[in-house]
Amino acid sequence: MLEATARDRVSSLLTASGRSDVPPFMVMDVMAAAARIEAAGGHVIHMEVGQPAEGAPKQAIAAAQAALAGGRIDYTSALGIPSLRARIAWHYRDTYGCVVDAERIIVTTGSSGGFILAFLAMFEPGDRVAVTVPGYPPYRHILTALGCEPVLIETSGDTRHALTGEALLSAHRKAPLKGVLVGSPANPTGTMMSREALSSLMAAADSAGIRFISDEIYHGLDYAFPAVTAAELSPNALVINSFSKYFCMTGWRVGWMVVPDVLVRPIERLQQNLSISVPTLSQIAAEAAFDGREEMEAIKRGYQENRRILIEGLPKAGLTKFLPADGAFYLYADVSDFTSDSFAFASEMLEKAQVAATPGVDFDPIHGRAFIRFPMRAPRRRCRKQLRGSRIGLNSPQSSRALRLVG
Repeated sequence: MLEATARDRVSSLLTASGRSDVPPFMVMDVMAAAARIEAAGGHVIHMEVGQPAEGAPKQAIAAAQAALAGGRIDYTSALGIPSLRARIAWHYRDTYGCVVDAERIIVTTGSSGGFILAFLAMFEPGDRVAVTVPGYPPYRHILTALGCEPVLIETSGDTRHALTGEALLSAHRKAPLKGVLVGSPANPTGTMMSREALSSLMAAADSAGIRFISDEIYHGLDYAFPAVTAAELSPNALVINSFSKYFCMTGWRVGWMVVPDVLVRPIERLQQNLSISVPTLSQIAAEAAFDGREEMEAIKRGYQENRRILIEGLPKAGLTKFLPADGAFYLYADVSDFTSDSFAFASEMLEKAQVAATPGVDFDPIHGRAFIRFPMRAPRRRCRKQLRGSRIGLNSPQSSRALRLVG
């Protein structure tokens, strides 16, 4: 009896907190399922994860190797290595013609670390923060874990899945918003906002006292027109970016923020306590990565070719409802002609055809059952070969039609 009581007491002590009760990032579950198939000897066409096609630029690798050969890898300033912050500031001048003071740049543990720092510095528990759906799931999940309320604003293909000032102010009138987070190019849709559209949205937010966060992690991967940074349009916007996508450095976990002057010291204090500093080796490699632009542009051209293959190939598979992504490396396709459950559909694709793709329910809990996200990030020659050689026949309970992917 006493032993059972002790077990119950220990069990109650180990109960997970309510704030940890957030949905999984489903793409990681799909990737794990694909890995199990490969471990059993199967061959999977990977179209699920937002992973770049290649590794870090050779300049970044060389800089990291040299640093390791030098011996000690110590802590850095919580704000980041000064030379890296200065190099990022130069990047804004060189790429956007935009002057950004290096003192406003904070190096983070990927964009994910940036979101956590930004939300903690800008919002109180209970604050309502607008995000669009479809959209990157951790926006919602991190806000929830930190005690904020993510407010989902629906978008559609009619507006290219872009948030408008009118939609933002409409949500604000229903119940006041403290902030809004927008990605351009966006995940999963690939939508980009023009200078005029982004300026209009930011003006609407400013007029209502809504704090503005711009996720620019896919900058550099733009096809329709050059991406515009919110840092150019307002000193009050908080910009989050990363070396993960354009520079192919996902596993290095290094990103940055451009923050309003008033938030530099608060975010520095948070970083000091939460992580002390970003991994030094990653910062050294990231600074050198800026010298690898020629290599990165060649990879980008591969994405452009893969984009063409998908745009031409998906209609042959019966998937005709999608936007030709402006940027990033995704196509968000409507599969409602085949299924009313994209999760089951994606599971069947993986099981029967060994093609891994991400169901839209990960990005949109409202309408996502009608969509699947297809990345175009496989190396160009491999992508063409795999798609051309893959014929997918599915007979799901939701559809009697056959889906065939041919490149």
